[in-house]
Amino acid sequence: QVQLVESGGGLVQAGGSLRLSCAASGRFFNRTAMGWFRQAPGKERDFVAAITWSGGSTYYADSVKGRFTISRDNAKNTVALQMNSLKPEDTALYYCAAANNPYLTTMFADYDYWGQGTQVTVSS
Repeated sequence: QVQLVESGGGLVQAGGSLRLSCAASGRFFNRTAMGWFRQAPGKERDFVAAITWSGGSTYYADSVKGRFTISRDNAKNTVALQMNSLKPEDTALYYCAAANNPYLTTMFADYDYWGQGTQVTVSS
C-alpha cells in the first residue's frame, strides 16, 4: 500500500511559480508510475502530468505542456511538480496519485492511491 501527502500549494499571482511536492510511503513506490491531477470547483478531476517508475519518461496535458515539469526521486520517495508561468485557470486542488503499474498513464482508473490534495490559487 502507498500513502501520499502533498505540500507546496498556495496563492500566487499570474505569471508566478509554485513547486508541489508529494511524499510517498510504501515499499512499492519505486515500482509505480506517478501522476498529478487537479480539480477545480464544480469540475471533474483532470489529468495534469505523469512519470514512469524510473523517471525516464513523462507526459503532460496540453494545457500545461511547456509550463509544468514533473520529476521524482526514488531514493527519497518523492514526486514533484514544478509549475511556472501560472495562469488563473490553473487554480484547482492538486492531487498526487500512484498508479497500479510502472508505465505512463493518463487514466483516472489506473491510479489506485491518492493524496488529500493541496490547493493552488492563481490570482489575475
